[in-house]
Amino acid sequence: MTDPHAAALEHAAPDEERADASTGSSALWPGDSGRLREDSRRALLELIQGPYLSSSNRGRLWVALLADADEIRSRLHELFLELVIDRNDEIAFVRPVDAGERPVPLAVRSRALTFMDTLMLLVLRQHLLAARGERRVFVDRSDVFEQLAPYRVARDEADFERRMNASWTKLMNKLGLIHRAGSDERVEISPALRLIFDDDRVQSLRREYERVLERGGDAALDLDATIDADDREPTP
Repeated sequence: MTDPHAAALEHAAPDEERADASTGSSALWPGDSGRLREDSRRALLELIQGPYLSSSNRGRLWVALLADADEIRSRLHELFLELVIDRNDEIAFVRPVDAGERPVPLAVRSRALTFMDTLMLLVLRQHLLAARGERRVFVDRSDVFEQLAPYRVARDEADFERRMNASWTKLMNKLGLIHRAGSDERVEISPALRLIFDDDRVQSLRREYERVLERGGDAALDLDATIDADDREPTP
């Protein structure tokens, strides 16, 4: 009888990512008490390390995640984490569980984002929303930087440019929310951004930045200031 997990791997994974299907035993070393197959364990680890798991660059792990979603979700719950799967865009990520009044520990590594980082995320998210229905969304760096220009107010132009470049590099190399599409100038925006930067957080940030623009002046926007954010899940 054909193993559906192996069949899915054969169909979805690139040749260089294909591997032998599970032989029925999940033990990977002597004394291993784990129940998940190796690919499912790797999918679980990818989710915890973040920022997300995508079928576009982790095809084999994506298939393993779908095959063992219930078991992986259970393992994540033991770490106070919730599994979010978007089957349309074929991405998944984890976030802290909503336990109501019960306090829960944080299980994911966080890194604060600067205001420039979040400004850029807002602009990129706008491009995603404007292209609803499109499978892939591309944008040029010059277009993004132009949309950020009003926030420069009285700051030094060269300094503002340097900070935009730093945020662009961070979103590409550390957060994985934009990906090169032929050059550093043109990128593809990850659909994960649409999910992990929720509407409530976006509205809150927009109100703050509108207030900044209205206030103006040299101190109007502290680009070094940080917000309570997570480099693998921008929405708490």
